[in-house]
Amino acid sequence: MNILILGGGGREHALAWAIKQNPKCDRLIVAPGNAGIALLAECAGIDILDGAEVVTFCEENAIDFVVIGPEAPLAAGVADACRAAGLLTFGPSAAAARLEASKAFTKEICDACAAPTAAYARFTTPEPAKAYIRTQGAPIVVKADGLAAGKGVIVAATIAQALAAIDDMFGGEYGAAGAEVVIEEFMAGEEASFFILTDGTTALPIGTAQDHKRAFDGDLGPNTGGMGAYSPAPCLTEAIAEQAMRQIVLPTIAEMARRGTPYQGVLYAGLMIEDGRARLVEYNARFGDPETQVLMLRLGAQTLDLLLATAEGRLADMRVNWAEDHALTVVMAAKGYPGAYAKGSAIHGLNTLPEDSFHMTFHAGTASHDGQITANGGRVLNVTARGASLAEAQSSAYAMVDAIDWPEGFCRRDIGWRAL
Repeated sequence: MNILILGGGGREHALAWAIKQNPKCDRLIVAPGNAGIALLAECAGIDILDGAEVVTFCEENAIDFVVIGPEAPLAAGVADACRAAGLLTFGPSAAAARLEASKAFTKEICDACAAPTAAYARFTTPEPAKAYIRTQGAPIVVKADGLAAGKGVIVAATIAQALAAIDDMFGGEYGAAGAEVVIEEFMAGEEASFFILTDGTTALPIGTAQDHKRAFDGDLGPNTGGMGAYSPAPCLTEAIAEQAMRQIVLPTIAEMARRGTPYQGVLYAGLMIEDGRARLVEYNARFGDPETQVLMLRLGAQTLDLLLATAEGRLADMRVNWAEDHALTVVMAAKGYPGAYAKGSAIHGLNTLPEDSFHMTFHAGTASHDGQITANGGRVLNVTARGASLAEAQSSAYAMVDAIDWPEGFCRRDIGWRAL
């Protein structure tokens, strides 16, 4: 079959790598892709936020299956446009993707189905929000309601920080995403990511992971899109996963169906775990990045079968076949990230790295100039390895990192430290 993946980051490279291994995949196109993706699939320069353009491209290229990677096309209704054109599509409708696109909407859903989450209040003007913060005290969490490229959440240690966050959000720091603000209680505990496929009726857990958000070793420095991840997440035990399914995930799926907006795709639940119990931090309507990189290394070719079953409403017939091992990915980023950084520096040594089911370097922000791979983003590479233990996966991943010659890049040297 002919498959189109929308997106151009490390998540999409990992999805493309896994899908390509399945014999059902005949032709694979990724739009827009990147320099690493171009080594295993065709890349196409289309506007992935324009549903009509995506549909036209699919019709011209006889695409059988569309897999939507990032959240922005989902929120823009690209999945709706594809389905309306009769295309088999993986990814929720724009109405269902509100679970990520609006934090206030997610809170409404949690209230309606009694899913455990943080206490909260929502505001559309700054002064009542500030009054609420002064009453509640700190630490406290301030969130822009809409999509803010992973940057619209401020965990404020002091009241002053929380008040400044309110000024930033209502002052336009995050554009339209900050027109409404959700303020939540600070939840203590350990955070983990839980990934579930659902066809709107059946829900199938496909893995757990933990990522490192802070830029520097010891979980210090500014928040980023993620500096590394590992799977499985030791803190998300079988018992806690079962509680999360029963109290959070399944009630959410049922409530979405009840509202006439059934959820089809991957549901990524960010959970806070404390005292053997999970509460919902947030939902994402797509695979995580860099969590997808470790999930795909462990799932491999069966990924395509699972995505197809989700899109076709056949999840009740599916099972996940896990290798009983661990995977870890290290993000190599351009110096300066998550602040200002330069593009265009050359990356050497990539052609010396192993590429197999136990070792992969997924490209996130790369370009190719005259055959030379160059940095073209903040997070640039995801150096990923599997091992019989987490320590073995970590050792293998860092051995690959050390073989890469890129003075303009940096990475954390402690990915996995909490579990180890």
